[in-house]
Amino acid sequence: MTEDNPPTQPMTDAQRLPPAPLAEAPPPASAPTSAQAQAQAPVAGPAPAQQRGAAREPAPGPQLARIESTLERLAGALVLHQRSERRWRNFFRACWFGLALAVAWALFSFKSGPMPSSSPHTALVEVRGEIAPDTEAGAEALLGALKQAFQDPGAVAVVLRINSPGGSPVQSGIVNDEIRRLKAKHNKRVYAVVDEVCASGAYYIAVAADAIYVDKASLVGSIGVLMDGFGFTGTMDKLGIERRLITAGENKAMLDPFSPLSDKQRAYARQMIEQIHRQFIDVVKAGRGERLKKDAPEIFSGLVWNGEEAVRLGLVDGLGNLDHVAREVVKAEEIVDYTPRDNVAERLAKRFGAAMGQGVVRALRDAAPALR
Repeated sequence: MTEDNPPTQPMTDAQRLPPAPLAEAPPPASAPTSAQAQAQAPVAGPAPAQQRGAAREPAPGPQLARIESTLERLAGALVLHQRSERRWRNFFRACWFGLALAVAWALFSFKSGPMPSSSPHTALVEVRGEIAPDTEAGAEALLGALKQAFQDPGAVAVVLRINSPGGSPVQSGIVNDEIRRLKAKHNKRVYAVVDEVCASGAYYIAVAADAIYVDKASLVGSIGVLMDGFGFTGTMDKLGIERRLITAGENKAMLDPFSPLSDKQRAYARQMIEQIHRQFIDVVKAGRGERLKKDAPEIFSGLVWNGEEAVRLGLVDGLGNLDHVAREVVKAEEIVDYTPRDNVAERLAKRFGAAMGQGVVRALRDAAPALR
């Protein structure tokens, strides 16, 4: 019987020897040292210009130090600037706060004029400028000052220092009536002293005084009434302009400058001012009485005289100024002024109001083209 395994063959000598060890890989070539690189590097020619310039640049260390020093200086300057700005801001805040306190103090101080004084003195009330509503010489302002002056127990007498061309007969009449009432109530005398002008409505007030004193060159008088205006009807006819005015009442447009004035309307206006003139004359005669010169009808013609001539006509009593009257007539040389005056806050308010008004007008004017 035969076997299935193949027959074995004898081993050769190569097969009998042990396997040879694996060969190790050669180590990688190490990087040459700097000395070796310099030795192995080829000798280069002269360096380009850029390389020569780069070689002269400073090392990064000193340059970085200079940048840091500059930044420190800038930071210090910024801190000083902020401190200075903060100090100035606080300073202006303090100024505005002080101004507000001053305005508040002025607004609530000295609003009632001088305090009552027990020492004998001459009470002064000035009548200056145009006599009209909402002015310093208007009835509303003068009446308050007159009441204070008469009510002060230390006031020996009241002196009106006048420098006014006149104005409203209504305002003048109110002041005249009040002076007469206060004289009777407090039993004090009133004197008028004229500086430059005492004409028309100002003289209407002055005749309420017990005596009137002037400078020899003062202007006194103008006892009359006027009603003035303009008429443009002829000019409108020449220019071909038609006046379209519709009224209810035939005299509603009386004294309209663009409408003709009829004879009837002219006569009515004359009658009206003559009646006011008669009232003026009656007040002057009541105040001056027998002192007026009888044979001088021109006194009531509206003329103005100097102080010397006014004394001769009996319009005034003599020559003298405020100090003379206080010292020689009233016998109280100390003078206390009761004239109402705007305080600091009121003047600032008026100026602020005027500035605001101008600003609004300017803004509206600038905005007008955009609204068209």
